[in-house]
Amino acid sequence: MRHTRAHTANRRSHHALKKMQLTSAKDGTAHPRHRALLDGTMYRGRSVMDKASARALRAKKSSTRREQESGPAKEKVVEEPKKVKEETKKLPKKSKQAK
Repeated sequence: MRHTRAHTANRRSHHALKKMQLTSAKDGTAHPRHRALLDGTMYRGRSVMDKASARALRAKKSSTRREQESGPAKEKVVEEPKKVKEETKKLPKKSKQAK
C-alpha cells in the first residue's frame, strides 16, 4: 500500500542519529550514561575492576575450588614410546662363479 511523504518522513525521523549523553563522574571524568568504565572507576557506588584482573581472579578461584573437590592436581607423566628393533634379514650376496 502506498504511503504519503508525510508518513515516510515521520517514520524516518526516528532513524536520525542522536548525540551520546555523557555524565561526569565524581572525579570529573566524562563517561557514557549507564556504562561502567573498566579502569577502576566507580559505577553506581561500586568500584569496578578491569576485565583482565577480574578474569585472572576468577580463574584462580575456580582452580582452587577444583583442587579442593578432587585433591591436588597430579602431573601427567609422559612416557616415551618404546623403541622397536627392526630386524632386517640380510640376504647373502650372490657370488659370481666363473664358467
